[in-house]
Parts: sequence; structure tokens; C-alpha cells
Amino acid sequence: MRTIYKILLLGCVCCCITATTFLAACSSDNVSDLRLSGDCRVEALALDDYEGNIDLPSRTITVRLPEVYETSAMQLTRLTLSDGAACNFQQGDRLNMNAAQVLHVSNGDTYLDWTLRVLHDEARITAFTINDIYQGTIDQTAKTITVYVPATENITALVPTIVYSQNATITPASGQAQDFSQPVTYKVKNNSAESTYTVTVIAIDKPRALFVGAAPSMNDLDAEAKTACEWMLANVPGSLYASFADLEANAVDMSECKVIWWHFHVDGGVDGHDVFVAKAPEALAAKNQLRQFYENGGALFLTRYAVNLPSFIGATGDDEWTTPNNCWGQDEAAAELCGGPWTFRIFDGQNAHPLFQGLVAGDNPQEVYCTDAGYHITNSTAQYHIGTDWGDYPDYAAWTSRTGATVLGVGGDGAIVAWEYPAHDGKGGIVCIGSGCYDWYSYTYEAGYTENFHRNIATMTKNAINHLSK
Repeated sequence: MRTIYKILLLGCVCCCITATTFLAACSSDNVSDLRLSGDCRVEALALDDYEGNIDLPSRTITVRLPEVYETSAMQLTRLTLSDGAACNFQQGDRLNMNAAQVLHVSNGDTYLDWTLRVLHDEARITAFTINDIYQGTIDQTAKTITVYVPATENITALVPTIVYSQNATITPASGQAQDFSQPVTYKVKNNSAESTYTVTVIAIDKPRALFVGAAPSMNDLDAEAKTACEWMLANVPGSLYASFADLEANAVDMSECKVIWWHFHVDGGVDGHDVFVAKAPEALAAKNQLRQFYENGGALFLTRYAVNLPSFIGATGDDEWTTPNNCWGQDEAAAELCGGPWTFRIFDGQNAHPLFQGLVAGDNPQEVYCTDAGYHITNSTAQYHIGTDWGDYPDYAAWTSRTGATVLGVGGDGAIVAWEYPAHDGKGGIVCIGSGCYDWYSYTYEAGYTENFHRNIATMTKNAINHLSK
């Protein structure tokens, strides 16, 4: 019996060894902790004679390349493996490095997978902001950056915040105060890549465009309006922020200003004439200055609840009660999640209007696509209900006759959500967007959010400002 027991025990040991070997052969990473950097290691590698940087813990090999370098057919000019190892690629092979490649290194019954990738030595400035407020316009071809600041700023001691390429260094450093009374050069270096940017700060006391609001400075605006304002200062040359108090005090030289943009958000909405009067006292305190600007040929771009303003500055004649009759909105902190794109419809015959040019198109060419899945929106709406059931505007013709405006866009129920008061008799034009789809700020984004249609908000805004500035 003792002999039989020994035989059975030996059989069990053999089975265990065989099972262990079988599992090891099926493993995608068959090296024990003690042999992690042993028999299946890449010792050296080069592509087109550019040496790779080997990181053992992550088993990645990174080959640094010049900023502009063709990578679709790079030659494996050097490959050194640990003794006895073999690889699925051989020295001399041509590899398409437009995407990462996996090197499968084996040695007997064990193997390891290594990730091979290339990294271009980019040396770029991607964002340049003065005093955390004024954003620069970057020309990557000419390597120039232009920043507009109010003449009241001390141009000899401005502090830039700079975003630049990963792994790069920059001189002078981000956050270091500079005298910008003359252009300042910034050098960005990243391994083999090097760029020199010339930054010019222009102090302006005669803005070409204004973003206005009730807050004393743009930093005090609500998140929705601030996001819109930041975009304008970064994308519209010669633009500044001004408060309504600044306008009322005639503290801003408007002699060269072509357009004023007011994007007015209120949590919970602004429903009707009387609520607008209560919620926008600062704007109405400056209505004489705004009316003078408009009557002297200045244009206005009014979005969200700011679309109530034309009735108060004479754009609709003496009828102050032509404000939108169908308005609502949610709180920013409880904004609604978009399950997909939100849209409004281009009104019949208005497809060629400048406002709708260059947009990211969806399935329906008659729709303006404004949001993407994963975006949170307040659905802040100021529109005109059309129909005999309400009595104010039985049809579009009656609305046009009373307001003097032109329909540009409508909602799903036919309500007017975008319209224009054309320039006439020396007065400036006014473009209004009251659609709840027109939204700048999402307090959070769901996992996997990708901006696509939401870019149309910026495109429409740029289109409106360019159209009104002519």
C-alpha cells in the first residue's frame, strides 16, 4: 500500500506541473515577479536611427521625433533583445508608426508584450492669458500672439498664464510678470523642437466690440455669461468687457465700437416685460446710452434674456410691450442632461442668412444642431408664441408688422426663437437668439462627452458679430 501511495503522489505532482505549464502558456504576460525584467526584455531600439526611451515598469518604448516627421513607414534600424529572445518584428522592418505598435517578445515558453510609440517634439504655445482675464489670439503659422487689454491696465506689469506643449520648457516662465510696453518674445523648447513666439499687448481705450453685463468686471459674471465673454475676448479682436455702469457713466469711448453683445442669464428664467424690468435694472439704467449707440448706427447682438432689450431702446417703435411672450429656464446647478443634440429650425427662406453659415451639419439640413449627448443645459428660453390661441401674434405677418423684425429661426412648435431687426435709417442692426438650445456653459460633462455640434454656438456667435460689424 505504501508503494501505491507513492505512485499516486507522484502522479498528482506531475499533474500539477503539467497544469501549471499549461496555464503559463495561455497567459498573455507569462513572467513571474522574479523574472519580470529578465528573458523577454527589449534592451535597445531605434527607428530611423532615433533611439527609443525604454520604460521597464510600463513596458513602453517611446521614440522622440522632430515636430514634423513622416511616420507611416519608419525603419526599425536597431533592435537588441535579451539573450535567447525573439520578436515579431525584425531589424530592417518598416513600421507604420501613425499608431502605436505592439512588440511580442518571446523566450522559450515565456513572453512579454511591449508598446512602441512615437512622440513628436512639439514646441507650441496653445493658450496665453493676461491677468487671468484677457486671452490672446495665437497665429501658429506666424508664431505671434496678440492680446487686447483696457487702457486702464498697467501694461508694464502684466502677468501671463501660458499653456504650452507637454514636456516642453518656456522662457520667460508662465506666471512671471512682464513689461509689455514693447513686444516680448517667448521661447519654447522640447527636445529637438524649438519655437519663438512674439507677444504683443495692445492697450485699447476705443474698443471695436464690447461684451456688457451688470457685473463690475468679467470675473464677477455668472458662469454662463463669463464663458461667453471669455470666448469673445479670445476670438474677437479689439473686444473688451464693460459694465452697464461704465456705459451709464460714459466711461468707455464708443467712437469705434461696431457691436455690443449682451448674453443675459438668470436662474429660473425671465418671463415677460415686468420680470425683465425687475431683473435687469443695471441695463435699463444705461438704456439711454444703449439707445444712442443704436440710433447712431451701432449694432447689438442679444442672446438669452437680453432679447427683451430692443423694446426698451426704440427698436420696436414706441411699443415697449413687444417683449417675448413665452419664456422659462432652469437653474444652472440643476441643468438638464442632453441625451443627444438639441436643435432649432431655420425659418423658411433663411438658409443663406450669414448666421447659419459654416455650421456642423446634422441629418436634417433645415435644423441648427446645438448640443451633444452628455452636455447639461438650462434650456433658458425667450421666444414668441405664434397663434390665435394666445392672441398677441396670430401669425408671423402680424408679428413682423408689430415688431419690425425678421424671423430667422423657430422651435419645434413654430415659436420664434431667432430674429433680426435690420439696420435702417442710420440705425444699427440687431440680431437676437432666444432659443434654449443656445447655451455656453455646462456645469459638468458626462463620461464620454465629445464636443461636436456644440461648436455651432461659437460659429453662430462669430457669424452674428461679423454680420453686424459690417
